[in-house]
Amino acid sequence: MTRIVFGVSGASGMPLAQNVLGCLACISGLEIHLIVSEAAKCTFQEECGLDASALAQYASCVYPASDMGAAPASGSWQNCGMIVCPCSMSSLGAIANGVGTTLLHRAADVTLKERRPLLLVARETPLNLVHLRNMCAATEAGAIIMPFVPAFYTGEYSMDASMRQCTGRIMDLLHIPHPLCKRWKGA
Repeated sequence: MTRIVFGVSGASGMPLAQNVLGCLACISGLEIHLIVSEAAKCTFQEECGLDASALAQYASCVYPASDMGAAPASGSWQNCGMIVCPCSMSSLGAIANGVGTTLLHRAADVTLKERRPLLLVARETPLNLVHLRNMCAATEAGAIIMPFVPAFYTGEYSMDASMRQCTGRIMDLLHIPHPLCKRWKGA
């Protein structure tokens, strides 16, 4: 059994989080350990018209963001990496600076210290210098900053196609086989 920690922070982008979780949930033998921030609950309701508890259907286990004693807070608990999608600039700043005041931030800190993949699907625009410096610090610590950016070379311009491509790239970075992405074949 392979485990993934999936954090949802309060940034805009809840349909993308739901899409990624839905695709991950279809992978046989993959356990999804979900952490949803308090701010994410409000944003999910606003953007998806649903209570954030709807995300639990995709997870093997759901932890309250306040549960600092949960399994993902420890480096001895084995997993193959963590995704924070969407990743607010507030969460990115906390992660980049080692401020583990919630389980989401602590789990990300543990992921970095254990040298496991940490994908931060950053959601903000435009970016100010503080955001950029925090992205740099997180990258220097070992995180992968992966903003949601459409791949226009696919020739598909719908939001669904863009989310599918982004989800596939996330899965690529965690070495999870999938059929979601259109691959560049060269000119």
